[in-house]
Amino acid sequence: MRAVVVNKAGGPEALEIEERPIPKANKYESVMKIHAFSVHRYEVLTREGGSPSVKFPRVIGVEAVGEISETTNDSEFEIGEKVVTLMGGFGREFDGSYEEYALVPNNQLYPVHYNGAWETLATFPETFYTAFGALKATHLHEGQHLLVRGGTTAVGMAAIELAKTMGLVVTGTSRHESNLGMITTVTADNAVLDTNGVLETDEMYDGVIDMIGNPVLENTLSHLKVGGTCTVLGMVTGEWKINDFDPFEFMSNKYLTYYDSTNVDPQLVDEMFDIINTNDLQIPIAKIFKLSDIQEAHKYVMESPRNIGQVIVTTD
Repeated sequence: MRAVVVNKAGGPEALEIEERPIPKANKYESVMKIHAFSVHRYEVLTREGGSPSVKFPRVIGVEAVGEISETTNDSEFEIGEKVVTLMGGFGREFDGSYEEYALVPNNQLYPVHYNGAWETLATFPETFYTAFGALKATHLHEGQHLLVRGGTTAVGMAAIELAKTMGLVVTGTSRHESNLGMITTVTADNAVLDTNGVLETDEMYDGVIDMIGNPVLENTLSHLKVGGTCTVLGMVTGEWKINDFDPFEFMSNKYLTYYDSTNVDPQLVDEMFDIINTNDLQIPIAKIFKLSDIQEAHKYVMESPRNIGQVIVTTD
């Protein structure tokens, strides 16, 4: 089988395709035939050596969609059963999605019912799970107003679509005026321009999901109602620390949290896919690459500007 291996940190050329034997199932792990996966910007960071906990050589990639290729009587899976996997050390502590077959712990394989293409299914696991978990963490109920800061990121678009199925009134933001139309296309009620870290609105919101991160956090919190929750999900700006932050000015009777999707709840995965299937949810796919073009996929995911949506790699 083909596997994309990072032997040492570096540029896209560090993604080297090797031939490896297909792994064998055991009592605790099954073999997943990978059909497709999403490529994320933070995987580029890992490839470059920006994830100290990841030791090379490693097959990176934190999520995949496919089917059970081999298992044992100790598992509850059937050969050919459609599954997804995400996080839990996949592509970080052990080899991940950038290969044709992966050995995955049985408790990290999640059966799904979905009739669409593999490439479309690959847009859901990590992106929608992160958005869904963030919505749960923000504690809103039907009729309340949600702000999604970074509404044209993949997770931002997923959050908008999921929030609308929950009966929320949703506003999305973009730093590019030309992208505001895309936000309402993915069912948001309103779109707001984000100019140099300042939202061009005086509106206040019951809850916020923030994909942009620390440099805009004070401005984000200034639009959060008393008693509301701001859930930080991303650091699009790449700045990880808050300097000179005054909680007495910006956090009075408000709540700030960071949602981490590392530990996956199987029940949440099931609930998420029920919503996806019932409402026929789908976010755009920016471009699809073959596994042999993985270096080009990594270059493309970092391009700016580029087409809005998920970057997908298929092994078929």
